Amino acid sequence: MTRILVTCASRHGSTVEIATEIADVLRRDVPGAVVDLRDAVQAGEGAGYDAAVIGSAVYMGRWLPAARDLVEEHREVLSTMPVWLFSSGPVGDPPVPVDELAEVMALRAAVGARGHRLFAGRLDRHELRWVERAAARVVHAPDGDFRDHDEIRRWASEVGSALTTGAGERAR
Repeated sequence: MTRILVTCASRHGSTVEIATEIADVLRRDVPGAVVDLRDAVQAGEGAGYDAAVIGSAVYMGRWLPAARDLVEEHREVLSTMPVWLFSSGPVGDPPVPVDELAEVMALRAAVGARGHRLFAGRLDRHELRWVERAAARVVHAPDGDFRDHDEIRRWASEVGSALTTGAGERAR
């Protein structure tokens, strides 16, 4: 039996919804797998799992502390299993910001993650604190839900396929 941890840090719920979709696809695509969906704060060290998918909302170009701390503090355990990372945050058409996240590349290297995917996010100014609203205004980020749910499910299927075949292929 394969045990898979799907965990994320989310501030306003959009990233949790992405993680939920990923967990649902893995439950469907990885026969016999037990897939646990947990908040990054409650995820523990990852011991007892065969694989992990870890994500975070991105604010001001950085992962939220709970997800970042999870990877940094438990890198020894995580580096013994297949790990994929995802980020959620850019909004608009085209998404803003679109830059690769240097911090995520360092986290990816720390655990030998097999892939990272940056998904567009959702922005509702009514949910934001004043600092977040100011930052959104500075980068001219529009309100709306820019997540591509088909893309999320495709990526989760790639992860599931890599786990099922045991080939360790890198999912983008």
